[in-house]
Formats: sequence, C-alpha cells, structure tokens
Amino acid sequence: MLRLIKWLVPLSTIGGIVLALPPLEHWWHMRRTPLFRTAKVQKGELISMVNATGTVTPVLIVRVGSMVSGPVTKVCVDYNSKVKKDGLLAEIDPTIYRAVRDRDAAMLSSAQADVSRINAQLQQALQDEERGRLMRDKRSISAEELLKLRTNSQMLQAQLAMAQSQIKQSEANLRNSERNLAYTEIRSPVEGVVIDKKIEEGQTMVAQFMAPDLFLVAKDLEQEIHIHTSIDEADVEQVRKAQKSNNPVHFTVDASPEELFEGKVYQIRLNPTTKENVVTYNVVVTTANPYMKLLPGMTAKLSIEVERRKNVLKVPNAALRFYPKAENVHEDDRKLLEVAEEAEATEDTDKTTDSRSATQRAADRQDSKLRHVWYADPTGRLRAIAITTGISDYKYTEVISGDLQLGQELVTGTKK
Repeated sequence: MLRLIKWLVPLSTIGGIVLALPPLEHWWHMRRTPLFRTAKVQKGELISMVNATGTVTPVLIVRVGSMVSGPVTKVCVDYNSKVKKDGLLAEIDPTIYRAVRDRDAAMLSSAQADVSRINAQLQQALQDEERGRLMRDKRSISAEELLKLRTNSQMLQAQLAMAQSQIKQSEANLRNSERNLAYTEIRSPVEGVVIDKKIEEGQTMVAQFMAPDLFLVAKDLEQEIHIHTSIDEADVEQVRKAQKSNNPVHFTVDASPEELFEGKVYQIRLNPTTKENVVTYNVVVTTANPYMKLLPGMTAKLSIEVERRKNVLKVPNAALRFYPKAENVHEDDRKLLEVAEEAEATEDTDKTTDSRSATQRAADRQDSKLRHVWYADPTGRLRAIAITTGISDYKYTEVISGDLQLGQELVTGTKK
C-alpha cells in the first residue's frame, strides 16, 4: 500500500503538469503578444498651418527730433499722449532765433530802401543822359561830357542789379531765420500716440550733425497694427499661398490668452536674414486694434492658414510615425521594413555627403508622400497599407490614395 502511494503521488503531479500545459502555453503566448494602441481613420475638415512667433509693432513709428539748438522751455506731452498732426510737442527758447529773424527782416528792409534810392538816382541819370544827347545834337556839350553821363547811368544800372540781388539774398536769409524760429516749436508730423519721450523741461538741445530723437510717435494704433514675424525659407512658399488666397491668420497674445485675434498676411519682405546658416524672411501681418488690446512689443503666437480642405479622409499623425518591430510584422510585409531601412541608410549617407542631384532631391521629396500605415490582423500580426499623403495639421494627415476604410483601426504604438 505504501509503495502504491509512493507511485501515485509523482504520477498525479506529472498528470497535473501535463493537464496544465495548454493553459500555460496560451498564457505564455498571450504574455509575449504585444498590445497595440490604435486610432480610427476619420473623415472631416483639415487645415494646413504655418506656426510662428512675432512681435506687435505699430504700422509707422516716426522719430521726431530737433533741427535747432537751445534750452527746452516747455514739454507739452507725456508718455501715451495722443497727438494730432502738427500738434505741439515741445518748445525751445526762441529768443536768439527771434532776434536773428528781426535782424534779417531789418536787412531786407534796408536792401529794399537801397534799391529805391539807386532806382531814383538811375532815373535822374537817364534823364541827364537824354538831355545831354539833345544838347550834343545842338553842339552845346562835348562828346566827352555825353560819355560821362552815359557811363554814370550804366554804373547806376549795375548798382541797381546788385541791390536787387541783395534783396533776394536778404529774403532768403529771412526765410531761413523764420524757418529756424518755427523749428523752436517741435510738432508731430503725424496723428498718433507718443510711445517714448527723451527730453524734459530745462534740458539743452544740441543739434549738430544729426537731429537727436526727442519723441517716438506711433501712428494709428487704434486703427491698424502690424505683427512682424520671421518665417523659415522652407515655409515661405506656403505663406505666399496664404497671402494670395487672402487666408486668415489667427493669433493669441499672453495679455489676453483666452481671446483669438485675426489678421491677414500683409507683406513678405524680400530682405532675408541669415543667422547660423538659417535663412528667414520677415513676414508682416496686419490686423485691426479698435480696443487697444494689442500694444507695441507684445509677443504674438501666430497660425497662418495655408490651405483648408473639407470632407477628406485623414489618419492620425501617430499612425504615420509608428515603426513596428520585425517580429510583430506578418512575414509578407517584413520586406517593407528591410527596404525602408536600406532607403533610410542611403538617404542619411546622401545627406551627409551632399551627393544627391537637384533632380534626385526633388524626387525624394515627392517619394516622401508615399507612406505606410499598419493594422493588426486577426492573428495579432501587423500588416501594412500603402497610402499617399496630402496636407497635414498638428494631429491628422490627409489621405489622397490608399486602401483605407472610414473607421478602420490603425496602430499608433504599443502598450506595456
């Protein structure tokens, strides 16, 4: 009996192990089978954007300076003051310039009086010359005396011409002194807002080779304002399309993060900036600013709408980025991984050595639109679907062609 029990115990253990092998094998298979994250193929609207960061800038900033020197006797505006065109901003002591104006006015009066005097003498000399000519005909005076009378009238004519030119010079001096006197009143050339002031009452202005900047006046802050942003050369053509199509530009600022502003691409300036071998272009976006929520210097986060397509088939970008492991892929599709790895290695080598021709670079760019997405078949193996992609946003990419169905589950990653 004891011997029988000794044999039954190991036999029952072995039998239990044999019976447990299928469940254990299934558990181990499920343990090794990866779980995939999936997302569905959808249909809807897709908007292609170019994102950038810019700075809010007035449409026009006028630097107002002084053309004359002297102590500042009055400052009529302060920061953020609204000014009209030709509005008074400040005054410089006009004492010296008024005295110069009065002196030039007196010199003009003197020159005009001198012309009147010489003109009277000339008329008298011309009359004397005429009488002398009559008397010469009667042989009453000599030829030498007649010549002296003629010479005297000619000299007076020359003096009259000099006096008249002196009047013109005096008038020019007077206009200059009057203009300098007018420059003692510093006025705004445009209607706008004073955004900077660099002078106070009592300071002395010294205008020498260049007119110093006293005020910065921003024009039309409430009517229109610009946003300047730098766009990489790779995106310039996309922005040009947006400008031609008059597509909207949406942006936010940190001061009002919950509010969405809208503008238009106003200008792509053809003056590139190169920094660390990166070429960028200045793009100007214009927008209205009726409530003065956009202030100069604010940072704007822009999204320039390039293209909008409705009712298109689209796949998650994560499905395009997913690259499976070979052991999870069906045997028929593993060759795609090998081809992709070889193409990636060749592309990296070409880019490093820069040996590709322009034609090849363009062809490679076109080929980059041919992509593969993956789905799990009933056996848990991954199968590939070739698609051609179109425009893309931050989350989805358009499918131009490919054997995809609406609602189909595509693999976007693996779960732990």
